[in-house]
Amino acid sequence: MTRHEMREPTFLVLAALADGRKHGYALIAEAAELSDGRVQLKVGTLYAALDRLGEQGLVEGAGDEVVGGRLRRYYRLTDAGATRLEVEAARLAANAASAQAKLRSRTAAAISSKAATA
Repeated sequence: MTRHEMREPTFLVLAALADGRKHGYALIAEAAELSDGRVQLKVGTLYAALDRLGEQGLVEGAGDEVVGGRLRRYYRLTDAGATRLEVEAARLAANAASAQAKLRSRTAAAISSKAATA
């Protein structure tokens, strides 16, 4: 498992699996929902990501079922996947907090500057 930052689609797939097992179509739908529609996973991209995440030990197969004559393959987050998701979420939250602090500082400086010139 690498310590590189995670791409958003990968993050969203892991986040979608955080509350339980899901099949591919549900993962695509939930990634879109979690990203407010910004991330629209393609089927090929999703399954390539699931294969990669499986090789990394972050997700695993969680059974198959036939629904309406079609096979649904389910996936779940492993403990290692949950840990990796938690680390990535904390990294993103820390970055967001730093950016928000900088923006507050910028706003305070702009107010001070306007007050000094008035």
